[in-house]
Amino acid sequence: MAKRSPSSSPEDLSPLAAAREWARDRFAVEDLQHLAAKKQVPVHRYTVFYYLGGMALFLFLVQVATGILLLLYYRPSSTEAFESVQYMMADVPFGWLIRSIHSWGANVFVGVVFIHAISVFFLKAYRAPREMTWVTGALLLFLALGFGFSGYLLPWNTLAYFATKVGTDVPAQVPVIGHLLSRILRGGSDVTGATLSRFYGLHVAILPAITTVFLGLHLLLVQRQGMSVPRKIEREGGPPKTMPFVPAFLMRDMVGWLAAIGVLAALAAFFPWELGVKADPFAPAPAGIRPEWFFLWTFQGLKYLPATVLGIPGETLGVLFLGAVAAIFVLIPILDRKLSRAWNAAAILLLIGAAILTVLALMPVKGAA
Repeated sequence: MAKRSPSSSPEDLSPLAAAREWARDRFAVEDLQHLAAKKQVPVHRYTVFYYLGGMALFLFLVQVATGILLLLYYRPSSTEAFESVQYMMADVPFGWLIRSIHSWGANVFVGVVFIHAISVFFLKAYRAPREMTWVTGALLLFLALGFGFSGYLLPWNTLAYFATKVGTDVPAQVPVIGHLLSRILRGGSDVTGATLSRFYGLHVAILPAITTVFLGLHLLLVQRQGMSVPRKIEREGGPPKTMPFVPAFLMRDMVGWLAAIGVLAALAAFFPWELGVKADPFAPAPAGIRPEWFFLWTFQGLKYLPATVLGIPGETLGVLFLGAVAAIFVLIPILDRKLSRAWNAAAILLLIGAAILTVLALMPVKGAA
């Protein structure tokens, strides 16, 4: 595009050209255009996995947009939370659709983030100099799980109440500080309206603020380091084929985003997310209480542990094991330098074990309705 000559004035330009000049002078648009034109994406048989990061980002933005709409009507108290969600679903135009998209979107979002992390692991995309890209991505995965856990209680229905009661019992198994962690989460010794207020604050303020920081850092690192090429492709020799990020890769990304919107809309329309029954803290827990699917393997694994192992409570050992797995997951780029051959086998065994435990947890509970 030709630059404006020094002698020209804003009055000599069309409104669109004048707007472009105004934006160029204030926002360094040309630098952004140059950056977009410069970015290239490697093309090989694993390129499809590159789209998972953009899909996860898009689904996160869908959650932000639908969550803001739900905030307009939600009231975070144990006496009004259930009724406010009920009002949204029954009386607010398309409120049921927005809530269903938000609920289904949360599950799809966590699933895509999981698949993205697994693909990055097996493609060894965390190798130098991308160690911090992996670390920030791993922390974003934990934050996504935090969103799922904190948002689950907000409708204040029976299933969410008792599942949260079980979930907040888990930190209590941590030695020394466990009971303190559980009380901080609950806002007391039991799940009450104070717990709902804390989870609401986590879900709409604390977690989004932390996520914004790590997401910005993660995107900056991806932009800085570029897309990783798998070792198998590097060994084949020769310069890898590439395609421009704009418009080729971005257009393909957008096709995936449109498909995701279609899938979420279809799920929301044909399988609307049910509200259930309002929580009654004084009622007995119904049979078959389970957390969300992404916590099922930990839930089922802790159930199978013996009461004590060498005098140590089984659940305490289970929680410590989960903490160790999380720490190893974050530190994979550092640990992989010496144990690269063993990582794939260990990861496959862990994934198979998690899948088996999830299936067992989904099996019908005897006596459940």
